[in-house]
Amino acid sequence: MKTEGIEGTERFLSPGKGRGLRATKHFKVGDLVFACPAYAYVLTVSERGGHCECCFTRREGLSKCGKCKQAYYCNVECQRGDWPMHKLECSAMCAHGENWCPSETVRLVARIILKQKCQTERTPSERVLTLRELEAHLDKLDNEKNEMNDTDIAALHHFYSRHLDFPDNAALTELFAQVNCNGFTIEDEELSHLGSAVFPDVALMNHSCSPNVIVSYKGTVAEVRAVQDISPGEEIFNSYIDLLYPTEDRIERLRDSYFFNCDCKECTCKSKDKAKMEIRQKLSTPPEEEEIKQMVMYARNVIEEFRRAKHYKTPSELLEICELSLEKMGSVFAETNVYMLHMMYQAMGVCLYMQDWDGAMKYGEKIIQPYSVHYPPYSLNVASMYLKLGRLYLGLEKRTQGVKALKKALAIMDVAHGKDHPYITEIKKEMEELK
Repeated sequence: MKTEGIEGTERFLSPGKGRGLRATKHFKVGDLVFACPAYAYVLTVSERGGHCECCFTRREGLSKCGKCKQAYYCNVECQRGDWPMHKLECSAMCAHGENWCPSETVRLVARIILKQKCQTERTPSERVLTLRELEAHLDKLDNEKNEMNDTDIAALHHFYSRHLDFPDNAALTELFAQVNCNGFTIEDEELSHLGSAVFPDVALMNHSCSPNVIVSYKGTVAEVRAVQDISPGEEIFNSYIDLLYPTEDRIERLRDSYFFNCDCKECTCKSKDKAKMEIRQKLSTPPEEEEIKQMVMYARNVIEEFRRAKHYKTPSELLEICELSLEKMGSVFAETNVYMLHMMYQAMGVCLYMQDWDGAMKYGEKIIQPYSVHYPPYSLNVASMYLKLGRLYLGLEKRTQGVKALKKALAIMDVAHGKDHPYITEIKKEMEELK
């Protein structure tokens, strides 16, 4: 395939950032800057049966693979389309039976290796950056990350050695590091995890905490849309991380996961930090700086504790962690403080899982306004929260509030997903059925 680049953009050397992507024409808010099919992708195991393994379409009545009986498809065309990749996993699953349990990253890397063996020319996913050019940052990996890489390589050999020829360990180490640093999570309209993928062209964009584009997904295609006006010559910036948190947290996360120090406008001026770290008003004695610092440390620890606890505690135990931490943090932090919002969001998720619709609504109502302030305009996090709330309201027969919330979700999604996106069609259909 001839290298053609992406119309309206060009690859360039960004001062202080290395390679990047910049506009060669004007893009206005909502414009599609470019679309990129996945180079390789995998549907997450928990979504099997609900989404097509090939195109990620969500529908009922999918047909399953007759051999492994694990993968589901829309039709024969989708099954045939996925077979070059699925045959690898199909054989491995049949061989290992119930013991087949590689991580999503291992599954994705296996598919990349297979694709590299049968695809010698540039793919439509590599118009401006090839997969082999992705940064690995091997020299910056600490012992923990190296051990994770070694564990993944061992799992790859264990689950796929009978079905795939591997490159040597040095090449595998580099490939896993590239995927860990450049992989993408495909999510649905409520930001539920659907799968993992690599999109080389999308990975070319540098990060900003005040991005001018947003990445959303149409099946297994990444769509990059403008969320600010972009002029010719301007660099195109995506966000690599959740932008809810204050500058110090964001910088730490970027350094740990992507190995650079962010010097974007938002990190330099810290304009949102005061609101994000709001202290509770009307306290008889305002908290000392040291007390605030201790509470931030507690908040970070409880966030990490909750993340681990999700793997072994019951929903009611998880809800208790949320409620106790909110009570403790609430002695210093305002309800609009991002650490409070984080635990409210976790509590809402547990309530939804437990089908405690009133509990979920109570948390969602506290979250939505601060989210609208803390996140940039046209944020998928804000849209998904309006969507969850809207559907909750409708389920609880609060029709007026439900429609209002869904309309607010649509106003953001029209820009972030594009007006013709299937998710938007679905939501409009939900609203039509109310009439």
